[in-house]
Amino acid sequence: MYTAAATSSTAGFETAKMIKGDIEEGEVLYPGLGYGENQLRWGFIRKVYGILSAQLVLTTLVSAATVLYAPINDTLRANSGLLIFFAVLPFFLLWPLYIYQQRHPHNLIILGLFTACLSLTVGVSCANTDGKIVLEALILTAAVVCSLTGYTFWAAKKGKDFSFLGPMLFGSLVGIIVAGVMQAFFPLGSTSILIYGGFSAIVFSGYIVYDTDNLIKRFSYDEYIWASVTLYLDILNLFLTILRMLQRGDN
Repeated sequence: MYTAAATSSTAGFETAKMIKGDIEEGEVLYPGLGYGENQLRWGFIRKVYGILSAQLVLTTLVSAATVLYAPINDTLRANSGLLIFFAVLPFFLLWPLYIYQQRHPHNLIILGLFTACLSLTVGVSCANTDGKIVLEALILTAAVVCSLTGYTFWAAKKGKDFSFLGPMLFGSLVGIIVAGVMQAFFPLGSTSILIYGGFSAIVFSGYIVYDTDNLIKRFSYDEYIWASVTLYLDILNLFLTILRMLQRGDN
């Protein structure tokens, strides 16, 4: 009797396990990922997107304050050195942010400063642009980010991998930086600027796919700060690129 009961219990457990597996099958991030690891990974992803959402909200608030409160924008425009300081400071904050990314609350404080500095430069760009163009750039950026993010999650579930994009995107990014520096000394024509902007938009769109794929598969669980920073920079750069292209097209 005990043997029959044990056999029945084992069969019931296996059946429940199969049903549970069928239910969770549609939520597996990528093939070969175990149930427990899958749940941990989803928790990590939710944490990263929570931090990213907070960064985007802070950027929106700071940018709105810069646009709506004229003294902030006037002060930054009148003091080019101060504006350059806020534009360059985030690059110096990346190092301590990487070092202290696992130490709380140091990581959140540095992340807040990093985001606020970049938000001021974004606010100045928006304040000196027609509101209609800013809204168009925001809608286009949101559409691109949502579609690429959804596609990357779908592709990862189908077993596709985008790690091969890393070297190509890095080389393209170096080319964009060099071209931007050259443009400061040798201004390009309108057509060249549009081509440059279009290429930049493609590169940053590629980075959204690449970094989202890393978020799904490669970032360790204690790298949630760094994962949110990479995605934040991808989105921000894409928005600024689209904004400049629309400005040039309007002119």
